[in-house]
Amino acid sequence: MDLGIKGKRGLVCAASKGLGRGCAEALAEAGVDLVINARGAEALERTAAEIAAKHGVKVTAVAADITTEAGRAAVLEALGGQADILVNNAGGPPPGKWTDWNRDDFIKAIDANMLTAIALMQALVPGMMERGWGRVVNITSQSVRTPIGILGLSNTARAGLTGFVAGMSRQVAPQGVVVNNLLPGIHATDRASSLDSGIAKAEGISVEEARHRREQTIPTHSYGTAEDFGATCAFMCSQHARFMVGQNILLDGGVSNISI
Repeated sequence: MDLGIKGKRGLVCAASKGLGRGCAEALAEAGVDLVINARGAEALERTAAEIAAKHGVKVTAVAADITTEAGRAAVLEALGGQADILVNNAGGPPPGKWTDWNRDDFIKAIDANMLTAIALMQALVPGMMERGWGRVVNITSQSVRTPIGILGLSNTARAGLTGFVAGMSRQVAPQGVVVNNLLPGIHATDRASSLDSGIAKAEGISVEEARHRREQTIPTHSYGTAEDFGATCAFMCSQHARFMVGQNILLDGGVSNISI
């Protein structure tokens, strides 16, 4: 399918690996020139070079912490202050128990997984509105629909972003800007491996057994892949998604049994 976005310019955050890289790969395949961001310069530069060589698009790497004002400023400078496509993404806060977290923990989670995305939308969406076209995909979590006990910090921050997008997306839709959220379930990424390792350590089992047990809780009996995820993200950024506004698209292999 021709997504109709060849020649557009996009920003993909946390794109050196995992779900962010999956999104960057799929957008590049569709002909989108990219600015990609992550904290680790070496892995990011390698990813940028590989994507550019494979898909023949321009890929600019900006190594910075997107959750900081300085990091966002560096990315916006590389973009020249404007983009057609924005994919917001940031690593989730650590798991734990509700009694373990203090105010600083919550502020850090909200800053990284809610306020950072809002700041980038506030910086880039006005330009999209002026030009009459834009796409924003916020990568959140399946926990928005079905909160996960040990991920309380993530539940809190991502639910806040979801509420913001619910109102904002409908206010910018008349100007041709489409804003949605993409909710991953368990995908084969470093984040999943970290959680598998934590379960293995807590229960005294192997990491392989911990992964197998979690896979059995998914109707597909498998983790998702970055390629699956990227393809969905690219469609949400396409010309064909113009009538999809303010939605929370769940990509979890059928774990969440929600009828409406």
